[in-house]
Amino acid sequence: MQKNTIVRNGRVIDGTGAAPIATSILIKDGKIAALGSTAEAQAEGVRVIDASGQTVMPGLIDAHCHLAFDDAASNAEIFHQRRDALSALVASYNARKLLRAGVTGVLDPDSTFENMKDLRDAIDANIVEGPRMSCGAYALINNLGGTAGTLINDKGVTGYYKAVSGRDEIVAEIRRQIKHGADWIKVHVTGVVPRMAHLGEVCVWTEDELKLICDTAHELHTPVMGHCRGAEATRRAAVAGFDLIFHATAMDEAALREVIDRKIPIAPALTFQANMVDFGPRLGTSDNLIRLFEREITESIETLTEAHKAGVPILCGSESGFSLVPYGDWHYREMEVLVKYFGFSPLEAIRSATFEGGFALRMQGRVGAILEGYEADIIFVNGRVEEDVTILGNTDNITRVMIGGVEKNIAPLPNRKPITGWRLASMGKKLTRDYIEVVNPDPNEPFNPEELH
Repeated sequence: MQKNTIVRNGRVIDGTGAAPIATSILIKDGKIAALGSTAEAQAEGVRVIDASGQTVMPGLIDAHCHLAFDDAASNAEIFHQRRDALSALVASYNARKLLRAGVTGVLDPDSTFENMKDLRDAIDANIVEGPRMSCGAYALINNLGGTAGTLINDKGVTGYYKAVSGRDEIVAEIRRQIKHGADWIKVHVTGVVPRMAHLGEVCVWTEDELKLICDTAHELHTPVMGHCRGAEATRRAAVAGFDLIFHATAMDEAALREVIDRKIPIAPALTFQANMVDFGPRLGTSDNLIRLFEREITESIETLTEAHKAGVPILCGSESGFSLVPYGDWHYREMEVLVKYFGFSPLEAIRSATFEGGFALRMQGRVGAILEGYEADIIFVNGRVEEDVTILGNTDNITRVMIGGVEKNIAPLPNRKPITGWRLASMGKKLTRDYIEVVNPDPNEPFNPEELH
């Protein structure tokens, strides 16, 4: 059992958006028992942590992270190269990377073999170390949905997707997922239809189907989250009763109004896009693809900013699990995106990554803030984070991580070795005569992927 502790001399960001203050924090039985002079009055005999020169703040809550995907380079890799038990074991390794990055809570929306509920339970039982977790199971799609086109089977399970058709299948699958421990029901409201790829993702569910999903889940006290790109998908999800919307890009006035009226939390999860924009040229990504991803951010500035100003909670999610957003490196970056593109102050962005994230864990009012009665999920950081959130991008700046008042191991992880058959092999570029006859072929020739997340 962790000894009761008082933290002194730190600059405390409480996560609510308030400015930092110099105060003491008393931790008893894993919770924040008192602050300031009240904490000092009860501090006799407790362990002391001196946080001089440091920022003390709530741990980050990543509201969109796929721990089982293991930095995959494509959906095909996830669908065809994974094994159930091994992917859960690998995910437990990845979970420790999140701790080192200051992440104390994570929502994992969907996973291969729906096995993240197993990792969640192992963390809760103190079998392995990792952040607090809530999770979905398989993402519900119909035979049109998903982001991988015809890679997805028309029926049954493909990777992290489950195709369902008709009222009976929809209801039975939701009940099955809840029976086996899903905290959330995840729905891909939009998907890529290959012959319509020029339209981007399109809405593939009817309003009645989405309402059926929500009614069935809510009756069993389980919230619903949806992957929504495009105005009509976001509008339908809002009207149907979704509890959390991912992305919500390209909203029109009608969609925005429905979201604002219901104050439905949004997790834009634009870190993937921001990384493509900023680092795509170094990766050899085509200019057209970079511009496509940049437009997804810039064309949402007006609507997401209006939603935020109207009181819609904005949550931070990294979409980690893909090679463009590997674990441990980018969990802070959604805050940077909110500041750079959406006009958030750093303290507002920190609120999105901490206080608002309690909703994703289904622990709203219990985690995400340094307030009396909250769980003591706290990180200690070198530097003034309220002036520059990118300080959190350097894990060397994070010196302590506590969850429930217990300090976690943030020592460097042992190096991994390759796992046979785990990745898709590549034969490299297409070897045309034109290519080999070029005297000095360009090694950075743009790569055109055929599927995107």
